[in-house]
Amino acid sequence: MPDTSSFGRRDFMVRAAAVAGGAALIGAADLTRSAPANAYTRPRVYTRAEWGARPPTSPAQIIAAPDHLVVHHMAFPNSTDYSLSHAFQLSRDCQDLHMDTNGWADTGQQLTISRGGYVMEGRNRSLEAIGKGANVMGAQTANENGHTLGIENEGTYTSVLPPTALWNALVQTLAWLCDDYGLDPHAAIVGHRDYNSTECPGDALYAKLPQLRNDVATALGASPLRAERATPYVRSNLPGPRHRGDHGPAVGAREGS
Repeated sequence: MPDTSSFGRRDFMVRAAAVAGGAALIGAADLTRSAPANAYTRPRVYTRAEWGARPPTSPAQIIAAPDHLVVHHMAFPNSTDYSLSHAFQLSRDCQDLHMDTNGWADTGQQLTISRGGYVMEGRNRSLEAIGKGANVMGAQTANENGHTLGIENEGTYTSVLPPTALWNALVQTLAWLCDDYGLDPHAAIVGHRDYNSTECPGDALYAKLPQLRNDVATALGASPLRAERATPYVRSNLPGPRHRGDHGPAVGAREGS
């Protein structure tokens, strides 16, 4: 179970209580409140309109702010095309897979990062929700979608690590989200396998999560408060991708998609 102790425990407990107390849906009135003034600048996030998203079959459901940020690998090929045009095609391919093969209403994750380091909006209304301190119900971590935000990272990281551009973009994105939601990176940043039986985000990338949390904390100026030790890369023997784009359980029996 992910760690919930943190220097940001007060903020975490407030948000966790809201989720546990049934504050799953927030009304339209809540979405009209002003976004907080954040110290950390958000990365450039390309919108669905920019990458050419298809309309969803149903609008995403706005829910309470997440208490955990889930790192995924996409179980897509490790492309050497780092261009923006490739990143846009990646988002379209992912959406097609999720809608046409998985039968979901839209792409499952809230955010996507290409191997070239481009950050893109995933599920519809994700940027709208983040901008208001909220979240949308995704399809990325089975039985935990009601309180988590998922970031899909292009590639498969079973035995290799992401390129520098992706890593740097992931650090920046997580720092922005932790700042926006008032989360402690050491407690909030987890891998898909922390919740479900899956190799995702890959054995190699999962072993780097302590460094990822430290890098995010450093970006936020919080590293002196706590630092995590590196963990060795080991083969987990957890279930790996069965086919292109399969990173493990994404939708629970009682969750919509």
